[in-house]
Parts: sequence; C-alpha cells; structure tokens
Amino acid sequence: MITLYIVFVLFIAFLFIINLPVFGRLPKGLRLEKIRHLANYRDGALQNESLTPMQPEGVSFFKVLSAFLFEKHPNKAPDKALPYILPDLNGTPKSDAPEIIWFGHSSYLIKIAGLRILVDPIFSKTPSPFSFIGSKAFLGTDVIKAEEFKNIDILIITHDHYDHLDYDSILKIAPQVKSIVTSLGVGSHLERWGIKKENIHELSWNESITLFNNLQLTAVPARHFTGRKFKRNQTLWSAFVMKTANCQLFLGGDSGYDTHFAKIGEEFGPFDLALLECGQYNAYWPYIHMFPEQTVQAAIDLKAKVLMPVHWGKFSLAMHPWNEPIKRVVLAAAAKQLPLVTPKLGETVVLGAYLPTGRWWLEE
Repeated sequence: MITLYIVFVLFIAFLFIINLPVFGRLPKGLRLEKIRHLANYRDGALQNESLTPMQPEGVSFFKVLSAFLFEKHPNKAPDKALPYILPDLNGTPKSDAPEIIWFGHSSYLIKIAGLRILVDPIFSKTPSPFSFIGSKAFLGTDVIKAEEFKNIDILIITHDHYDHLDYDSILKIAPQVKSIVTSLGVGSHLERWGIKKENIHELSWNESITLFNNLQLTAVPARHFTGRKFKRNQTLWSAFVMKTANCQLFLGGDSGYDTHFAKIGEEFGPFDLALLECGQYNAYWPYIHMFPEQTVQAAIDLKAKVLMPVHWGKFSLAMHPWNEPIKRVVLAAAAKQLPLVTPKLGETVVLGAYLPTGRWWLEE
C-alpha cells in the first residue's frame, strides 16, 4: 500500500513538472488546423523536405547519450573569460549601413532601416528548462542581461528549442517588443507565457510579412526539428529572409546541410550577409546541424557576399572543442575565397564599412 502511495505521489509530481510554463504549450484549435493543412505535415508531425533521421543508420540514441556523458572531450569550454565589448544596445544606427551585434550562440541584434531586430535571444545560464541541467554559459558571456533590451521593434524566434526560445529571456524582453515574428506554432508557447496574441506573427515556409512599411520577412525551409517536451515536430522550424530597400540578410536559425540552401539562393539571392550556424555538430547527428565546411558551402549556395558564423561561442552542446567550429570555418572559407566576418562578442559589425576578422579565439 505504501509503495502504491509513493508511485501515486511521484506520478502527480511528474504531471506537475511537465506542465510547468517553461515547457510551453502545444498548438491547438485554429493554429493546429493550419499546421495540419501544411504540405509538409504527415503522420501526425511536421516533416523536413528531405528524409532527416535524428541519427545515422546503426547509431542508437543510447550510444549518443553514452558518448556525450561518459567519453572524455577536452577543451569543451574556454578556461578563462572570453573577450567582450560592451555594445550600444538601445541606440539607433550611426549610419544607413546595417549593424549586427552578436552575443554568442545564435543571439544577435540587427539595426537596419531605422529598426532594431533581436534574434533568438538566450541570456539564461543554461539552454534548458532548469538552470541545474545542461551546459553552462562560458565565462565572460553573461555581460549582457535580457532586461537591458528596451523597446525592440521586432523579435524573431526561429524555432522552439531551449537554446533559441529561452523562457526567462522572453519574459523580460517580449513585453516591450512591438512585433514578434516566428515559425508557425511557436505562438502557442508565447501565448501561454502571457504575450499578447496581436503582437505575434507566425509564418509557414515561403510566407512573408511586411512590418513598419519597409521591412519584409519571409520564412523559408530549414532542415531541423522542434519540441520542448517529448513530442517532436508539432511546431515549425524556419530560417528567415530579411529584406529592406537597400539590403538583404539571411538569418539561418538551425539547419543541417541540404539542397534547400541552393533553392533559396536561386529564389531570393544574392544576400549581403548570411548568418549561419557552424557549431554543435557531430557525426552522431549529421543531418540536423552543419559541419563548418558545410556552413561555408551553404553560404555559397545562398549567394551570400559575406558569411557570419554563429551557434558557437557561448554553450557546449556537442563534444567538439569550444573553438573548433570557428577554426574550421575560417580554413574552409579561405579555401573557397568566401569573405568571413568574425566579431568578438558584443562587437558591432557595420555592413560594408567594418567587418572584423580578428582571430580572438586564439588569444587564450
């Protein structure tokens, strides 16, 4: 009888935990109906354009977990604080040229066409539902706090993973944001967290929205997956094409390499700058994240004039050394003669005027 009571208490505790707000909420109602009518919705879930297994054939989830937890992986985090430049977060651009400020991982601020656009902000110590679980932010990457962002014009969320849709950061930033643009379904999480429905714009692939009369955002395919609890691919994952009268940027989010980059390049290119992931890769999950050499090829496929590699420099979510992604992408870009920009954390890139290429990750 005591055993049954303990099991019952544990079951109730489990139900309570998995329904905490941090996990968000799955789409329902009209939002779910719209998702189910998408061309890439099959078998109860959203699908990639190409077959995309989580692991290659012959590799089990438990093998991946064992390698991550029990094998030795040296240099996964820097042994001292990374260099950081304190940026002007809330000021307007000093010229007509777009400005980009990277905060580590896939979080960056774009100042363009008189607007301030924040992408995938994560300023928590860990990219997980609980602060005691997961990789800790590298030393020196916690200089900027979420509450410092005031009156952002547009907040872009590419997908609902914890390292892109950060609960604590959203609670502090979103109430002052004028418009939120995200992938279809993600609005369900945001609404549960108290974000006003009228401020949320959800896009399916190849759907566009024009905001403030002069900035167009188009959601385009990526090769990835979504989910904050157990059920995957109930919300969409996207990259975004950002277009103004004088500039066009590609905001990559997370994506494995595939033919979609060339298709996007043909339809929307060329791009003045492509911000693409180049970290958190491994041979155990080769289809959902790019290796650095693939990142360079993706930028070429997109017809990007300049590549800015992100998704590294803050968390260790894979087994490679923390600075291996940038070392490899620098070599690959040089071999392909692709211009690369590698700012320090917090450093302001000015497109066409200031494109830093210092190798600061070698200074440790």
